[in-house]
Amino acid sequence: MARIVVLGAGVCGLAAGMLLRRDGHEVTVLERDPAPVPESGEEAWESWARDGVSQFRLPHLMLARARLVLEEALPDVYGSLEAAGATRFDWVSAMPPSISDRTPREEDERLWTMTARRPVFEQVLGTAADAEPGLEVRRGVAVRELVMGAYDGVPHVSGVRTSSGEELRADLVIDAMGRRSQLPRWLEAAGTRPVHEEAEDSGFIYYGRHFRARDGHLPDLRAPAVTRVGTFSILTLPADNATWSVTLVTSAGDRPLKRLRDLDAWTAVLSACPRHVHWLDGEPLTGVQAMGGVLDRYRRFSVDGKPVATGVAAAGDSWACSNPTLGRGIALGLWHVCLLREVVREHLGDPREFAEAWDEVTETELAPWYRETVEEDRARVAEIEALRSGSAPPPAPSGSWLALMPALFGALVVDPDVFRAFMASRACLTRLGETFADEGFVTRVLELARDSEPPPLPGPDRAQLLALLEDVPAAA
Repeated sequence: MARIVVLGAGVCGLAAGMLLRRDGHEVTVLERDPAPVPESGEEAWESWARDGVSQFRLPHLMLARARLVLEEALPDVYGSLEAAGATRFDWVSAMPPSISDRTPREEDERLWTMTARRPVFEQVLGTAADAEPGLEVRRGVAVRELVMGAYDGVPHVSGVRTSSGEELRADLVIDAMGRRSQLPRWLEAAGTRPVHEEAEDSGFIYYGRHFRARDGHLPDLRAPAVTRVGTFSILTLPADNATWSVTLVTSAGDRPLKRLRDLDAWTAVLSACPRHVHWLDGEPLTGVQAMGGVLDRYRRFSVDGKPVATGVAAAGDSWACSNPTLGRGIALGLWHVCLLREVVREHLGDPREFAEAWDEVTETELAPWYRETVEEDRARVAEIEALRSGSAPPPAPSGSWLALMPALFGALVVDPDVFRAFMASRACLTRLGETFADEGFVTRVLELARDSEPPPLPGPDRAQLLALLEDVPAAA
């Protein structure tokens, strides 16, 4: 069996370590952050220092794709997550009241999920990894550089060197360091060709808070989990142990809405949204936590059909990351790790063959999800900017699935099958581009949209929003 070094003990790194260890490999996981795994999820939420994960205490959602991966590949972790108080969340039960046909469908079993705050999820996964026979998880170990060789005329990663000078040899190095991964820089420093990288600011700022229910019950979902309210959006996410988060999402260039960093302004805006104000009825766990500068970033480690280096594989956010509004990071990351396990099983014996197979799988299965997310991000930012200026949003590119989105939003509030198709995309199960390839589905959506009334704005319009913020005294 192979020697494998995994860089990063976050969700993807620990999942990869456990799965590959269970396949009989000798696996070592290296984590820069030194703090050990806390004894409980609440302790993790309160005090676990995870400086390497910038969004550690910000809102998270585990989509149905992630739940299905855990159930199949790591059922013990799934069971522990449930025991730790994770919340079962059924998207179908949140069907709009305007849909009269509420008959269960066979596919409903795929759409529900189990979700928790990020520190709670990592505590469960970290505890399981620490207990995994033969898996070595070393915290407080920073990697300085790659150990290089060559294979079949291509630079080959044969291990890593830590900041203390220790050298760990490996048949495969897995980069699970997330958004802050330095792998492209390390590879180029070692003399490889540059990694192909595309990066742009997603264009959003997030202002979020966490709450805990006073009566032990989560608030009702009276609007979509991601609700567009003119020039901002509201993201409402259930979590574990009767906790939840509410996030107001704005355009990064919208200076008046930077007031949402102030608690009074944030509360005033949410209070002006009648289908969301009840989410304030809880014990606040945090103040307003802001996050901006979030990149949509994609990397490809094969250039002109040839791997930049062999002996290394990037997974999850180390490969590609997108804005968190749609919550796809953990779901796609866990799926990516499971695909990696299969490629390791079939191709690890030949480093060149492995690199080519990993590139092909990633490009075929994961890259389309990234592209679709970025397209939706750009369209939403353009819509916000148009609303701010009082102009019409720019039209979607000819033939793009984005052109059908307005009709989809009109149809899904009256048709149960259209609603489920949309939820399948939000659950990270079926891309909208694939769904819209069905001509019969498109025809149905357009017919329903023509007959439906435009829904009222579920909150203040632009003028009302600005007036509301002007009435809130500035924070001292």
